[in-house]
Amino acid sequence: MYVRPRTLDEAVQALEMSDMQILAGGTDFYPAHVGRMVTAPVLDITGIGEIAGITASADHVRIGAGATWSQLIATPLPACFDALKAAAREVGSIQIQNRATIAGNLCNASPAADGVPPLLTLDAEVELLSRAGARRLPLASFITGNRKTERKANEILSAIIVPRTIDGPSAFVKLGARRYLVISIAMVAAVIERDGKGAVSQARIAVGSCSAVARRLPELEQRLRGAPCKPGLGDLVEAGHLAALSPIDDARATAAYRRDAARTLVARAIEQCVGG
Repeated sequence: MYVRPRTLDEAVQALEMSDMQILAGGTDFYPAHVGRMVTAPVLDITGIGEIAGITASADHVRIGAGATWSQLIATPLPACFDALKAAAREVGSIQIQNRATIAGNLCNASPAADGVPPLLTLDAEVELLSRAGARRLPLASFITGNRKTERKANEILSAIIVPRTIDGPSAFVKLGARRYLVISIAMVAAVIERDGKGAVSQARIAVGSCSAVARRLPELEQRLRGAPCKPGLGDLVEAGHLAALSPIDDARATAAYRRDAARTLVARAIEQCVGG
Protein backbone atom coordinates (compact mmCIF):
# COMPACT_ATOMS: atom_id res chain seq x y z
CA MET A 1 0.00 0.00 0.00
CA TYR A 2 1.23 3.46 -0.96
CA VAL A 3 -0.46 6.64 0.35
CA ARG A 4 0.49 10.22 -0.56
CA PRO A 5 -1.64 12.60 1.52
CA ARG A 6 -2.01 16.31 0.81
CA THR A 7 -2.65 17.42 4.41
CA LEU A 8 -1.39 16.53 7.86
CA ASP A 9 -4.90 15.49 8.84
CA GLU A 10 -4.95 12.93 6.01
CA ALA A 11 -1.51 11.72 7.05
CA VAL A 12 -2.37 11.08 10.70
CA GLN A 13 -5.62 9.37 9.68
CA ALA A 14 -3.62 7.01 7.47
CA LEU A 15 -1.23 6.25 10.34
CA GLU A 16 -4.18 5.31 12.55
CA MET A 17 -5.34 2.75 10.00
CA SER A 18 -2.02 1.02 9.37
CA ASP A 19 1.55 0.77 10.67
CA MET A 20 3.29 2.59 7.82
CA GLN A 21 6.84 3.56 6.95
CA ILE A 22 7.08 7.31 6.46
CA LEU A 23 8.86 8.54 3.33
CA ALA A 24 10.14 12.13 3.30
CA GLY A 25 13.31 12.87 1.31
CA GLY A 26 13.87 9.18 0.65
CA THR A 27 17.66 9.40 0.95
CA ASP A 28 17.69 6.70 3.65
CA PHE A 29 14.62 4.84 2.42
CA TYR A 30 15.79 4.12 -1.12
CA PRO A 31 19.33 2.88 -0.32
CA ALA A 32 17.82 0.55 2.28
CA HIS A 33 15.68 -1.09 -0.42
CA VAL A 34 18.22 -1.51 -3.22
CA GLY A 35 17.59 -4.88 -4.78
CA ARG A 36 14.61 -5.57 -2.50
CA MET A 37 10.89 -5.21 -2.93
CA VAL A 38 9.11 -2.65 -0.76
CA THR A 39 6.58 -4.78 1.10
CA ALA A 40 5.60 -2.56 4.04
CA PRO A 41 2.92 0.15 3.59
CA VAL A 42 4.45 3.53 2.70
CA LEU A 43 3.21 6.98 3.72
CA ASP A 44 4.75 9.55 1.36
CA ILE A 45 4.59 12.98 3.05
CA THR A 46 6.31 14.93 0.27
CA GLY A 47 3.01 16.42 -0.92
CA ILE A 48 2.04 18.02 2.40
CA GLY A 49 2.45 21.79 2.09
CA GLU A 50 1.87 22.39 5.81
CA ILE A 51 5.25 20.93 6.72
CA ALA A 52 7.28 22.72 4.08
CA GLY A 53 9.74 25.50 4.79
CA ILE A 54 11.31 27.28 7.74
CA THR A 55 9.66 30.16 9.60
CA ALA A 56 10.92 32.44 12.35
CA SER A 57 9.06 34.33 15.07
CA ALA A 58 10.18 36.43 18.03
CA ASP A 59 10.55 33.43 20.32
CA HIS A 60 11.37 30.46 18.10
CA VAL A 61 12.37 29.10 14.70
CA ARG A 62 10.14 26.39 13.23
CA ILE A 63 11.69 23.91 10.81
CA GLY A 64 8.95 22.01 9.00
CA ALA A 65 9.30 18.27 8.60
CA GLY A 66 9.53 18.73 4.84
CA ALA A 67 12.34 21.28 4.96
CA THR A 68 15.52 20.12 3.24
CA TRP A 69 19.12 20.77 4.16
CA SER A 70 19.51 23.02 1.11
CA GLN A 71 16.55 25.12 2.23
CA LEU A 72 18.13 25.45 5.66
CA ILE A 73 21.43 26.62 4.16
CA ALA A 74 19.61 29.26 2.10
CA THR A 75 17.46 30.59 4.96
CA PRO A 76 18.73 33.73 6.77
CA LEU A 77 19.10 32.71 10.42
CA PRO A 78 21.01 34.00 13.49
CA ALA A 79 24.66 33.10 14.03
CA CYS A 80 23.73 30.39 16.54
CA PHE A 81 22.44 28.41 13.52
CA ASP A 82 25.78 28.55 11.70
CA ALA A 83 26.79 25.19 13.20
CA LEU A 84 23.61 23.60 11.89
CA LYS A 85 24.24 25.10 8.45
CA ALA A 86 27.81 23.80 8.52
CA ALA A 87 26.47 20.35 9.38
CA ALA A 88 23.99 20.68 6.50
CA ARG A 89 26.89 21.08 4.07
CA GLU A 90 28.34 17.79 5.36
CA VAL A 91 25.20 15.74 4.65
CA GLY A 92 26.22 13.73 1.60
CA SER A 93 26.40 15.49 -1.74
CA ILE A 94 24.54 18.60 -2.88
CA GLN A 95 22.02 16.31 -4.58
CA ILE A 96 21.36 14.62 -1.23
CA GLN A 97 21.09 17.99 0.51
CA ASN A 98 18.45 19.02 -2.03
CA ARG A 99 16.26 16.03 -1.12
CA ALA A 100 17.07 14.97 2.44
CA THR A 101 15.09 16.52 5.29
CA ILE A 102 16.31 17.62 8.70
CA ALA A 103 13.40 15.78 10.31
CA GLY A 104 14.32 12.57 8.50
CA ASN A 105 17.86 12.85 9.84
CA LEU A 106 16.45 12.89 13.37
CA CYS A 107 13.97 10.06 12.83
CA ASN A 108 16.69 7.89 11.30
CA ALA A 109 18.48 8.32 14.65
CA SER A 110 21.95 7.30 13.55
CA PRO A 111 24.67 7.96 16.15
CA ALA A 112 26.49 9.72 13.28
CA ALA A 113 23.54 11.93 12.26
CA ASP A 114 25.15 15.28 11.43
CA GLY A 115 22.14 17.38 12.42
CA VAL A 116 21.79 16.14 15.98
CA PRO A 117 24.73 17.82 17.81
CA PRO A 118 23.96 21.33 16.46
CA LEU A 119 20.27 20.97 17.28
CA LEU A 120 21.12 19.74 20.78
CA THR A 121 23.14 22.92 21.38
CA LEU A 122 20.06 24.93 20.33
CA ASP A 123 17.81 23.11 22.85
CA ALA A 124 15.64 21.97 19.95
CA GLU A 125 12.33 20.22 20.47
CA VAL A 126 10.39 17.95 18.12
CA GLU A 127 6.67 18.25 17.49
CA LEU A 128 4.89 14.91 17.15
CA LEU A 129 1.40 14.86 15.69
CA SER A 130 -1.31 12.19 15.83
CA ARG A 131 -5.11 12.20 15.67
CA ALA A 132 -5.08 12.73 19.44
CA GLY A 133 -3.23 16.03 18.99
CA ALA A 134 0.32 17.38 19.13
CA ARG A 135 2.99 16.87 21.75
CA ARG A 136 6.51 18.20 22.10
CA LEU A 137 9.63 16.48 23.31
CA PRO A 138 13.16 17.82 23.79
CA LEU A 139 15.39 16.39 21.10
CA ALA A 140 17.59 15.02 23.90
CA SER A 141 14.64 12.86 25.01
CA PHE A 142 13.37 12.01 21.52
CA ILE A 143 16.38 9.98 20.35
CA THR A 144 16.86 7.12 22.80
CA GLY A 145 19.46 4.92 21.10
CA ASN A 146 20.95 3.68 17.85
CA ARG A 147 18.03 3.95 15.35
CA LYS A 148 15.56 4.34 18.24
CA THR A 149 13.22 7.25 18.96
CA GLU A 150 10.14 8.05 21.03
CA ARG A 151 7.96 8.47 17.94
CA LYS A 152 4.90 6.25 18.17
CA ALA A 153 3.63 4.33 15.17
CA ASN A 154 0.61 6.65 14.83
CA GLU A 155 2.68 9.85 15.00
CA ILE A 156 4.41 11.99 12.43
CA LEU A 157 7.26 14.34 13.29
CA SER A 158 5.65 17.51 11.96
CA ALA A 159 8.27 20.12 12.94
CA ILE A 160 11.46 20.92 14.80
CA ILE A 161 11.08 23.85 17.18
CA VAL A 162 14.17 25.86 18.15
CA PRO A 163 13.59 28.36 20.98
CA ARG A 164 15.47 31.64 20.83
CA THR A 165 17.30 31.13 24.12
CA ILE A 166 20.88 31.76 23.05
CA ASP A 167 22.52 34.36 20.85
CA GLY A 168 26.11 33.89 19.80
CA PRO A 169 28.49 32.40 17.26
CA SER A 170 28.43 28.66 16.67
CA ALA A 171 30.68 26.09 15.03
CA PHE A 172 30.53 22.52 13.76
CA VAL A 173 33.62 20.39 13.23
CA LYS A 174 33.72 16.85 11.92
CA LEU A 175 36.44 14.25 11.56
CA GLY A 176 36.22 11.53 8.93
CA ALA A 177 38.45 9.32 6.84
CA ARG A 178 38.16 11.76 3.91
CA ARG A 179 36.96 15.31 3.31
CA TYR A 180 33.58 14.72 1.65
CA LEU A 181 30.79 12.12 1.56
CA VAL A 182 31.91 10.53 4.81
CA ILE A 183 30.38 9.08 7.97
CA SER A 184 32.02 10.82 10.89
CA ILE A 185 34.53 9.35 13.32
CA ALA A 186 33.63 12.16 15.72
CA MET A 187 31.86 15.51 15.44
CA VAL A 188 31.24 18.48 17.70
CA ALA A 189 28.88 21.44 17.73
CA ALA A 190 29.34 24.47 19.97
CA VAL A 191 27.56 27.74 20.68
CA ILE A 192 29.16 30.44 22.83
CA GLU A 193 27.30 33.51 24.09
CA ARG A 194 29.15 36.36 25.75
CA ASP A 195 27.96 38.98 28.22
CA GLY A 196 28.59 42.71 28.14
CA LYS A 197 31.89 42.29 29.96
CA GLY A 198 33.32 39.86 27.41
CA ALA A 199 32.87 36.73 29.50
CA VAL A 200 31.03 33.55 28.56
CA SER A 201 27.40 33.83 29.66
CA GLN A 202 26.27 30.56 28.03
CA ALA A 203 28.14 27.68 26.46
CA ARG A 204 26.59 24.66 24.83
CA ILE A 205 28.72 21.80 23.54
CA ALA A 206 27.51 18.53 21.98
CA VAL A 207 29.46 15.54 20.66
CA GLY A 208 28.23 13.00 18.09
CA SER A 209 29.52 9.64 16.83
CA CYS A 210 31.06 8.94 20.23
CA SER A 211 28.03 7.35 21.92
CA ALA A 212 24.86 5.61 20.81
CA VAL A 213 23.19 9.04 21.12
CA ALA A 214 24.86 12.44 20.67
CA ARG A 215 25.49 14.08 24.05
CA ARG A 216 25.84 17.52 25.55
CA LEU A 217 28.79 18.13 27.91
CA PRO A 218 27.20 19.91 30.91
CA GLU A 219 30.32 19.85 33.10
CA LEU A 220 32.34 21.59 30.40
CA GLU A 221 29.53 24.06 29.74
CA GLN A 222 29.55 24.97 33.43
CA ARG A 223 33.34 25.30 33.45
CA LEU A 224 33.27 27.74 30.55
CA ARG A 225 30.70 30.10 32.09
CA GLY A 226 32.32 33.27 33.35
CA ALA A 227 35.63 32.61 31.57
CA PRO A 228 37.01 35.34 29.29
CA CYS A 229 35.52 34.86 25.83
CA LYS A 230 38.76 35.08 23.85
CA PRO A 231 41.24 32.83 22.01
CA GLY A 232 42.61 30.20 24.35
CA LEU A 233 39.19 29.36 25.80
CA GLY A 234 39.51 25.86 24.31
CA ASP A 235 42.45 25.19 26.62
CA LEU A 236 39.95 24.72 29.45
CA VAL A 237 38.76 21.43 27.94
CA GLU A 238 39.87 18.45 30.04
CA ALA A 239 39.53 14.71 29.44
CA GLY A 240 37.15 14.45 32.39
CA HIS A 241 34.67 16.73 30.66
CA LEU A 242 34.13 13.96 28.08
CA ALA A 243 33.80 11.12 30.60
CA ALA A 244 30.11 10.57 29.82
CA LEU A 245 30.89 9.59 26.22
CA SER A 246 30.94 5.89 25.34
CA PRO A 247 32.73 5.52 21.98
CA ILE A 248 33.08 2.14 20.29
CA ASP A 249 35.65 0.34 18.18
CA ASP A 250 34.52 -0.06 14.58
CA ALA A 251 35.84 -0.02 11.02
CA ARG A 252 36.34 3.76 11.11
CA ALA A 253 38.24 4.17 14.41
CA THR A 254 38.99 2.74 17.82
CA ALA A 255 37.18 3.94 20.91
CA ALA A 256 40.41 5.40 22.30
CA TYR A 257 41.06 7.35 19.10
CA ARG A 258 37.48 8.65 19.07
CA ARG A 259 37.74 9.89 22.66
CA ASP A 260 41.06 11.63 22.01
CA ALA A 261 39.80 13.12 18.73
CA ALA A 262 36.62 14.36 20.40
CA ARG A 263 38.61 16.32 22.96
CA THR A 264 40.60 17.99 20.19
CA LEU A 265 37.48 18.76 18.17
CA VAL A 266 35.71 20.25 21.20
CA ALA A 267 38.60 22.63 21.79
CA ARG A 268 38.69 23.47 18.09
CA ALA A 269 34.96 24.23 17.95
CA ILE A 270 35.21 26.50 20.99
CA GLU A 271 38.12 28.36 19.43
CA GLN A 272 36.14 28.88 16.23
CA CYS A 273 33.30 30.39 18.25
CA VAL A 274 35.59 32.91 19.93
CA GLY A 275 37.59 33.71 16.80
CA GLY A 276 40.73 31.81 17.68
